[in-house]
Amino acid sequence: MNKLTQSMQRFLKDFIEDESGLTAVEYAIAGGLVVGGMVGAFVTLGDNATGQINTLACAASGQTSATANQGNVDDGDATEVGEAICIDTP
Repeated sequence: MNKLTQSMQRFLKDFIEDESGLTAVEYAIAGGLVVGGMVGAFVTLGDNATGQINTLACAASGQTSATANQGNVDDGDATEVGEAICIDTP
């Protein structure tokens, strides 16, 4: 019984002191942070590019672009808040 106890103690001590898996965990966490940052950057870049394209499309059609501040516009079309919309110039 004494050898079994010593064997279990040695196993637990070795298991606690083993750091071989920590590097993989650190890389996984760092990779997750990098991917999360890239997703956030691409979403922001996509939104900004869409806004610029909408502004360019409005200018090409002779209209003025504006940003929607409400969920609905006067013509009844639902738009997202912050979305560029075209307004006829008087």
